[in-house]
Amino acid sequence: MLRHLLKKEMARLGDGNPKLLFPEHHLSHAASAFFPSPFEQAAILTIDGVGEWATTTIGQGNGKDIRILKELEFPHSLGLLYSAFTYYCGFKVNSGEYKLMGLAPYGIPESERTLRYRRHILDELVDLRDDGSILLNMDYFNYATGLRMCNDDRWQKLFGVPPRAQEGKLSQSYMDLALAIQQVTEEIVLRLASTAREMTGLECLVMAGGVALNCVANGKLLQKGTFKDIWIQPAAGDAGGAVGAALAAWHIWKGRERLPAPEFDRMHGALLGPEYDAADTIRAARKYGAVCKRYHDFGELCGDVARLLADGKAVGWFQGRMEYGPRALGNRSILGDPRHPEMQKRLNLKIKHREGFRPFAPSVLEEDCSEYFDLNRPSPYMLLVAPVTAERRHSVPEDYSRLPMFERLYCLRSDIPAVTHVDYSARIQTVNRNTNERFWRLISAFKEQTGCAVVVNTSFNVRGEPIVCTPEDAYRCFMRTDMDYLVVGDFLFDKQLQPSWTDTDDWKKEFELD
Repeated sequence: MLRHLLKKEMARLGDGNPKLLFPEHHLSHAASAFFPSPFEQAAILTIDGVGEWATTTIGQGNGKDIRILKELEFPHSLGLLYSAFTYYCGFKVNSGEYKLMGLAPYGIPESERTLRYRRHILDELVDLRDDGSILLNMDYFNYATGLRMCNDDRWQKLFGVPPRAQEGKLSQSYMDLALAIQQVTEEIVLRLASTAREMTGLECLVMAGGVALNCVANGKLLQKGTFKDIWIQPAAGDAGGAVGAALAAWHIWKGRERLPAPEFDRMHGALLGPEYDAADTIRAARKYGAVCKRYHDFGELCGDVARLLADGKAVGWFQGRMEYGPRALGNRSILGDPRHPEMQKRLNLKIKHREGFRPFAPSVLEEDCSEYFDLNRPSPYMLLVAPVTAERRHSVPEDYSRLPMFERLYCLRSDIPAVTHVDYSARIQTVNRNTNERFWRLISAFKEQTGCAVVVNTSFNVRGEPIVCTPEDAYRCFMRTDMDYLVVGDFLFDKQLQPSWTDTDDWKKEFELD
């Protein structure tokens, strides 16, 4: 049925009978990870919810070839296990997993409750084997045959807390539960990676699948040193499967040779989306009667924006091609000063309209990364978490990790507090001049003025909406939030100079245009 439908729709595009290929789900993930990577050969680890039947695979890539060596099948799935805890802690499955990861550091690592939760997971829910494979106790899960992720009654009896309602109170119990499943997830990923190393004997690893977006686990894996180097597909979730399917057809089916670039990967900084020119920006400005200043010297623009950031302003930054994948990497971003102690709170509550516990990522000049973070390699796609260096931390009490959430927030001291999470870690993006020169120049201007080579970087959207794509999207988001300034290409918009504007006026214009 699907094959017939695809052929029917493709026939509308013109004559011919194109060959339809159906790469398996995890082969597409594997191809998306290996073929764009900088490695000639590498072990491959894919972990997600479920494809056709596979939930985890270990493979090997060599040149233009990929071999799947081992796989774990549904219903035994690390991705679905993590999603079950996402649901139980009150977040939306398939989109709230990163919130669970961000909540985990608020758990108290050595508390009796966290240790008990971890013990319950490993004794009752998951049979974890030495090779990283798992068997789930399906008496506790409903996703295989029902409409819910888990058996609520059994979970409540096991953990002693009911499922949290969305937007419900976040008590310490849910923070400790998030930490417990994060710790178990990290242990499973580490064991799977060790197995991949043993099976392939290779020094490099590539990863894809939704669980590969767990940048905390990725950071732990890098720190352990199982592999000499790791590369993770920036669109590691199912969106990246499209790239993987195309690459699998090109290299495996067509047999086309692959030429890896050892110094760079083939994702071009993940800046693969649509791009808009000055005429598009002018049209959007005219539509809304917007006031803006056009710069003819980009260096001057960077200098002015750097001063605004240093003054504590929140700036929307819209440049070039849109990012491919879930992370804003400096082309569709909202920026702030990481040294400002109130910036994290302001961005969360006044601009992003999202949960106050969620951290923000630092974008740092690649050449200055080790000055701020315990990371000695590039992290261009914001997929690695590493500690803030000891030199950038201040006044940490000896019993810091045992303190409840709000006491830890009160004690948190850092040179860059707006991007330092409660456990003194950060989800890092390193910015390379060759990959994104405009963003690099802005951060360089900020460094020249302040001595700080880091800016706060969060995606250009508000909670529940996609990242902005067009100049018009950017302006509308800018006007609906407490952002102070907006930069689109070479144009600077000052909120105070804009005409009065409401959502009602906006929708009226849309209706009139239609």
